[in-house]
Amino acid sequence: MKTYQGKLIGKGKKFTVVVSRFNDFIGKRLVEGAVDILVRHGVEENGIEIIWVPGCLEILYIANKIAKKGKKCDAIICLGAIIKGETSHFDFLATQVIKGISQISLSGNLPVISGIITADSLEQAIQRAGAKEGNKGADAGLAALEMADLDKNA
Repeated sequence: MKTYQGKLIGKGKKFTVVVSRFNDFIGKRLVEGAVDILVRHGVEENGIEIIWVPGCLEILYIANKIAKKGKKCDAIICLGAIIKGETSHFDFLATQVIKGISQISLSGNLPVISGIITADSLEQAIQRAGAKEGNKGADAGLAALEMADLDKNA
């Protein structure tokens, strides 16, 4: 039986982080978590490109453009927070963003990782961006390291 598992080794790899400026208090914390994990695993700081976009929906356009260009980086990490408000906008936006990231990952030439927080409240988002519930940006960084290694060796 053959088993494959990605290694969490970042040496020589490059990553692009696409992050939403909307709810940037959360976005900044997610970026900090992702960058910390990548650097701790050997990615050089000049191997990390961060692109800020207006909102989570705009992440899709930039991630898709990068994925179609090919091997500019080893993986794309999408970060942002969609926080429920008083209208149904949250439901439509969250569904489209998560679905869009999946589609880009499947049709692109490299792994696209979702670090998008969907939360019912600001407090919930804060908990998932570096407080009690960890940092989803860091989790996305780990997933990107693993998938970049698997992609290279698959």
